[in-house]
Amino acid sequence: MSAAPFPAAAIAGVCAAARDHLRITGHAEDAVIERLAASALALAEAYTGTALIARPHQAMMAASNEWRALPVVPVTSITAALPVDAIDIDGDGTGWVRMTSAAPVHFVAGLATGWEAMPAPVAQGIVLLVAHLFDARTASAAPPAAVGALWRPWRRMRLAGAQR
Repeated sequence: MSAAPFPAAAIAGVCAAARDHLRITGHAEDAVIERLAASALALAEAYTGTALIARPHQAMMAASNEWRALPVVPVTSITAALPVDAIDIDGDGTGWVRMTSAAPVHFVAGLATGWEAMPAPVAQGIVLLVAHLFDARTASAAPPAAVGALWRPWRRMRLAGAQR
C-alpha cells in the first residue's frame, strides 16, 4: 500500500499552529518544525487507523470472488481499472472491491479535505505532539497523555480478514 505524501498546505497549517502554540516568532526552527509536523501527522494516522488528510492512495489487491476491504479508511472515491468486477464504499468509509485478477486499486481516502477542516480534537493532538517533540528533542520523555485522549474517539480498530 502506498499513499501520496501529505499536501504541502496541510504541513504548513500544522507548522503555523505549532509555531503559535510554542510562541515561536523567528524562522530559525522552521525546518525542524516542518519535519515534526509531518511525523506528527503520520503518527496520528497510525494511531487512529484513519487517513486524516484526503489524498491519493494505491493498494495492490489480490484476485478474489469475495469482497475485499481496501486497507485505508475513510475512502471517498475509488478509481478502478480493469479487472475490477465491482466497487463499493459503505457508510463508515470502508472501500470494497471484487477483482478477477490481482491489480493495483487507486483511491482517495481522508477524514478532512485539508488542515483547516480537521476535527478540532485531532488537530489539537497533532499540535501538542509537535510541541512535545520540539521541546523534548534531546530527551526520551513520553508524549503527553492528552494526545492519546484527544485522538482516542477517532481511533478505528479493524479486525483481520474483514469481509462483507
